[in-house]
Amino acid sequence: MAWGEGFDVVVVGSGAAGAMAALRSADNGMKVLIVEKAHKFGGTSAASGGVMWIPNHGLDGAHGDSREAALEYLGATIGVPVNRERLEAYVDEAPEMLRYLRSTGVDLMAAAWPDYFPDRPGARADRSVIVPTFDGRRLGDGRYALMREQYNRFKLFGRYAMDLTETFALMMQSKGWRRVAGKMIGRYWLDRGTRQVSHRDRRFTQGAALMGATYEQVFARGVELRLETSLESLIIDKSGGVTGVELSCFGRRYPVQARYGVVLAAGGFEWNQTLRDRFYPVPGLTRHSSTPEDGNRGEALIAAEAVGASTEHTEQGWWIPTMTLPMKGASNFHEIHQAAFDVGRPWSVVVNRNGVRFVDEACGYDQFGQAMVRDQLESGANCPCWLIFDSKFRRKFSAGGLMPTVHTAEHKVPADWWDHYVFRADNIEQLCHKIGLPVTAVQDTIARMNVYAKTGVDPEFGRGMNAYDRMFGDAVSQPNPNIGSIDKAPFYAVPINNGDLGTKGGLRCDARARVLDGAGLPIAGLYAAGNNSGTPFGDTYPGAGATIGPAMTFGYVAANDIAERADNLRKASGSSCEGERSECKAG
Repeated sequence: MAWGEGFDVVVVGSGAAGAMAALRSADNGMKVLIVEKAHKFGGTSAASGGVMWIPNHGLDGAHGDSREAALEYLGATIGVPVNRERLEAYVDEAPEMLRYLRSTGVDLMAAAWPDYFPDRPGARADRSVIVPTFDGRRLGDGRYALMREQYNRFKLFGRYAMDLTETFALMMQSKGWRRVAGKMIGRYWLDRGTRQVSHRDRRFTQGAALMGATYEQVFARGVELRLETSLESLIIDKSGGVTGVELSCFGRRYPVQARYGVVLAAGGFEWNQTLRDRFYPVPGLTRHSSTPEDGNRGEALIAAEAVGASTEHTEQGWWIPTMTLPMKGASNFHEIHQAAFDVGRPWSVVVNRNGVRFVDEACGYDQFGQAMVRDQLESGANCPCWLIFDSKFRRKFSAGGLMPTVHTAEHKVPADWWDHYVFRADNIEQLCHKIGLPVTAVQDTIARMNVYAKTGVDPEFGRGMNAYDRMFGDAVSQPNPNIGSIDKAPFYAVPINNGDLGTKGGLRCDARARVLDGAGLPIAGLYAAGNNSGTPFGDTYPGAGATIGPAMTFGYVAANDIAERADNLRKASGSSCEGERSECKAG
């Protein structure tokens, strides 16, 4: 093929995995191109919480963690067969990736966030790592507004950026929360220079902080980024090795050579209903996903399958409970709202359509979603389930996108929400009639919860009886911060769907991030990281940041393997590469 242009490495996708693969490749001396099909860069990562789960990271004087403890914990939580070599590679390489990222100038800090299975052997409360607030204007005005914005749910009043400390202060209405809100609002409007450039807060927080700080380093190294540019297909040589990509931009298709490697980092397939129906035991609907709308459609997975790639763990998603509300100011359109922590607050209960509980509602959001899937397969009465709560809950907590009364009083709730998206009644019997649940079953469930609220013990599911649950409870509710009597009218209910943060399964890769074919052999020149690849964790979500941690780690691993491969090819052009499916030929 006559190549019009060429790069050493082509990275497909601009999220955390792609950014790290590009950054490390550039530092390894490669000429790198990132292609992103969206109009903005940063991928799902930029719109996320921006947390990385990194065991044994050693930041900020953290002590006591170890490779052995991390593997013990993972072994105690993973419930399906996984590639042990790949899992160990993650535990070994993740701290190295973090040290490298810090060496480039990205500021990092550990967060006190319990592992999602805090009672399992090897669990800790310091493996989650975040990037502090980043000044987005440091990217330059041309790029500052081109990074994907966070969802309105990550902003105060849909406008003011919140870091994690501010988020929890406002979420829990802790002491001084009004002062926190006032400071955020004042800081935004006093920044008159930025207001002349964009409505966007210059404070990049959470996922935007991670991606902003990382891309500052990516751009400083001269990496080229092309937006509105989609992968159409992978180009292979006669022996099946990947040598380039066919791209398209506004309908124009063209080939680009990738001399040493293509890294697929384009996210999962949660917005492709055909692939959901193919892989998931309970497919759910694309519109229940909480990732950017119509973003991750699995094009890169499909392109890789076309050249012989295999997949793994595709029956799994990174589940999270979500609910739907009309978009403010445009009620014919809808927004998806996460309810990850709302479902486990006191003065509430979650039931399936038979009116019975099926899970510790305060557990990790992925565990909650897995329980929804199990219950749907067993009872046929889940997906959606129902969050039922009383006026005490309504006053203090959000229910998905329904803000507490201190923010959105009853008279401010749009009329078309009531009894269509949010249901309200003066008693439980009336509420059950409105939402089609069996009255006696729901009344019995609530009666038991009210007993548990007095004793502090949930003998059914153990709600509020571990460190993770209690972290998101309310100390006002005693003796159990996650359980409170559901007894003060009016009563409310919202339907809860099994949403996701992306797909857990994807292209099957080895410990070096190389994509494997059906026989388990690496496809020469093809790598994958992030949700484009299968998670090293199989069916589990070990802790906050378990999506982005492996994404950046295997982006880093892929870049290092490409550099080694390039060196070998330069030394022995045309020689076969042991262990790969095809011959490796110099470009």
